Amino acid sequence: MLHHDDEHDEEIDVREPENGDGRRRRGIYLVPNLITTGALFAGFYAIVAGMNGHFIPAALAIFVAMALDTADGRVARWTRTESRFGAEYDSLSDMVAFGVAPALVAFSWSLQPLGKIGWVATFVYMACAALRLARFNTKSSLATFTGLASPSAAAVIACTVWIWSDSLGDAEPSLSVAALMAVITAGMGLLMVSNFEYYSPKVMSAKGRVPFITMVVAVLIFAVLLADPPRVLLVLFVGYALSGPVQYLWQWRRRRRAAHAGGGSDAVAGDLGGETAGETAGDAGETPGPDEPGSSDTAHDIDPRPGTYRH
Repeated sequence: MLHHDDEHDEEIDVREPENGDGRRRRGIYLVPNLITTGALFAGFYAIVAGMNGHFIPAALAIFVAMALDTADGRVARWTRTESRFGAEYDSLSDMVAFGVAPALVAFSWSLQPLGKIGWVATFVYMACAALRLARFNTKSSLATFTGLASPSAAAVIACTVWIWSDSLGDAEPSLSVAALMAVITAGMGLLMVSNFEYYSPKVMSAKGRVPFITMVVAVLIFAVLLADPPRVLLVLFVGYALSGPVQYLWQWRRRRRAAHAGGGSDAVAGDLGGETAGETAGDAGETPGPDEPGSSDTAHDIDPRPGTYRH
């Protein structure tokens, strides 16, 4: 049976426990699915809070859903309670918490005054989130993600709403802010269905030993995060979202430089080879002069063009 932690854990094949008579036991595992239910409730709460104008609690609920979504798969793996039901339930929970909730929170906060543009941007994000989750369920990699992970896209939207709501208070966002939010919402959706490669946290292991400096860096990051949580989180998640396109452009530039360097080397080798071939052909085409042995007045003159003779 299969279970996965959205985009953080690989799928694992296990067998369900059997009764004493050899028949498989019916039912579901309680602990991991209870955690998944908590993530689903957090997404639902974010939707309700956003519709009622409580945007900061809505943004915080999305981060709670992220924490619970990370926990359910790990708990299922540690307790050997993975199941196909848990995998499907987790995907549905992710769609609500990271697909529907961020889009509706953004729409309720600033996109609604834009009319059709606002709901088009909202729908683009939700549809791309569904496509992203469907692609992950059928094709996953241990080392990298293809396309931006849906929790990261949801975090960018939640942080943006959190910061602007904290700055503006109860004031309505301007049309320019609403337009910027529409671009961010649609852009995060398109990054989810892109072919950009992203670093996967699955390659990190909490069991191995790390250098002491790693712990020091972790403490510093934690201290900076507590200083201004929404802005620090926004910088981190925006940096992660842009890492895919930046890595692609960097690799494309390196391939282009390598191609130019290879083409220049081939051109130089071609010029040297042409000169050598020309000298060899010139030496082979020399004929004895009239005073040299083997020459005659009736000898054919060699035309400069290869293979052509003049009588």
